[in-house]
Amino acid sequence: MSVAKKVRKDGVYIISADKADNPKLCAKILSNGMESLFLEYYMGYKINDKSGKPTPLKRREYLGLRLYKNPRKPEEKEQNRQYMELAKNIRYTKAQEMLKSTMGYSLPQNAKSSFIDWSKGYLAKTVKKDARMMKMALNWFYRFLADSPEYKMYKDALTFQQLTKDLITDFTIYLQAHSKGEGAKSKYQRFKKCINYAVEQEIIVRNPCKGVTIKVDDKVLRKDILTTDEIQRLIDTPLDGQGGSMNPEIRRAFILCCYTGIRFCDVKDLTYRNVDFANRVLTFEQNKTKGHSSNSGVSIPLNDYLLNLIGYDDNRDKKIFVLPSYTMCVKSLRHWVKKAGINKHITWHCARHSFGTNALNGGANVKTVASIMGHSGLQYVERYTRAIDSLKREAIDNLFQKSQQTADKEDLERQIAELQAQLEKLKK
Repeated sequence: MSVAKKVRKDGVYIISADKADNPKLCAKILSNGMESLFLEYYMGYKINDKSGKPTPLKRREYLGLRLYKNPRKPEEKEQNRQYMELAKNIRYTKAQEMLKSTMGYSLPQNAKSSFIDWSKGYLAKTVKKDARMMKMALNWFYRFLADSPEYKMYKDALTFQQLTKDLITDFTIYLQAHSKGEGAKSKYQRFKKCINYAVEQEIIVRNPCKGVTIKVDDKVLRKDILTTDEIQRLIDTPLDGQGGSMNPEIRRAFILCCYTGIRFCDVKDLTYRNVDFANRVLTFEQNKTKGHSSNSGVSIPLNDYLLNLIGYDDNRDKKIFVLPSYTMCVKSLRHWVKKAGINKHITWHCARHSFGTNALNGGANVKTVASIMGHSGLQYVERYTRAIDSLKREAIDNLFQKSQQTADKEDLERQIAELQAQLEKLKK
């Protein structure tokens, strides 16, 4: 066993991590170098005749499964893994039988059905705004099962009973190893939404994601940003027919996002009804927080440039931008950035971060930027202050590098002049 063991005097240690488990999965260390797995049932209390104190009633049920105490060979480790997985499933089934007999309910029968099939059906009928992200998160989970030697057998037939806390923990480790920035946390949050729905529908009683988290420093901006000069370079880059970058709708929409901080999910739904041309204001409700926050409404002041970018149409319900799929927009954006000679990994959401950073760098108030971006607090906007510090350091480094290059050039010219003078003396 790789986990730390708290062995009692009788040579027994508890494997179950949850104190509420009944029965608990335990193991007794044997003298022959093996460990015998058993279930320990809590049956209530009895009053001690002599002391008058309550004593817990327990009973054991040995499972006939033995682990190697110190496995060395691959086949010993594999046997330990298989027996442990089997023991956990037996413990879970026994716990459900106890619930049925003592409390009148048990886990629904479909808990033994395929989680893979259920999750795909869940995706097919979901109408959530982040359905695309939900699909991506579940695809990462399927990939994790296929890539992991110990879970590969479940890639097509994982049941709800096999969806254990250990498996979820390994999934989070896999996400962090294959993601950058906040990607792992974002994918895991979407995956948990699917699990939470299964709990709400009483398909599973206990949430395997409970207590399993992915933590990142929210105050650090991990995505690349575009400076004001780089945004202008994008604007100045001519249209062409390659990679979809000649689509003026994509270009207009992305530039508006760079100067307003609007998300892709919002800019694609904007209509001319959202624009108050008389007061020069763009107002809309954020899709991400609509119905969940009292601060979902956003009002953004518009200048002449942004009004010209938006244009005008008498049909108030007409969309301002007719955009293709998100995938096509990102593909076009990458080609556009590359053609502009910008060596950065720019996604659509980078436009939002670029606005926040450039606005603060230009002297805007933190509260004002937070209000324009639709944040209810300041914690997310504070990330951009660190990005500004990074930009300042980069500017100083570039200035020093140029100064050093100038100094090196002057030193080289001085050395050449001295050599030429020495040559002249030799000629004489």
